Amino acid sequence: MTRTPPFVVAAYGAAGLIPFLAPPLAPWLAPGWSGFAGQVLALYGALILSFLGGARWGFAVGAPRPSASTVSLAMLPSVVGLGVLVVPDRTVQLLGLAVALGLHWVWDVTSSELPAWYPRLRSVLTAGAVIGLLAGAAVLP
Repeated sequence: MTRTPPFVVAAYGAAGLIPFLAPPLAPWLAPGWSGFAGQVLALYGALILSFLGGARWGFAVGAPRPSASTVSLAMLPSVVGLGVLVVPDRTVQLLGLAVALGLHWVWDVTSSELPAWYPRLRSVLTAGAVIGLLAGAAVLP
């Protein structure tokens, strides 16, 4: 069992951090776009949360006998992401997404159903995503 993710997975995962880490730079690099950058960050965070739920759903339904609880829990990230987006306060949106990604990370790294390399990859990617969301909550309107 390898603990190193396939190169293509790691590469796309790393590239996926750009939309988390670039928007918080807007106040310095493109001040007139700060509001838009906050919106993009929140939308991307919700999309990724939904994507992670879909990944868990895919792992679960690929099993010979899918776990009803895992399939059900895998639907929650999409609902939570949407719920966070309808909150009118951007800071609350970004903080809520950071918490939701953190909770999903706990679920992923404590699961024995996922590939051996997945927890390490998710730890790095979740750290980057949460840093971007927290930075965005601190500096974006």
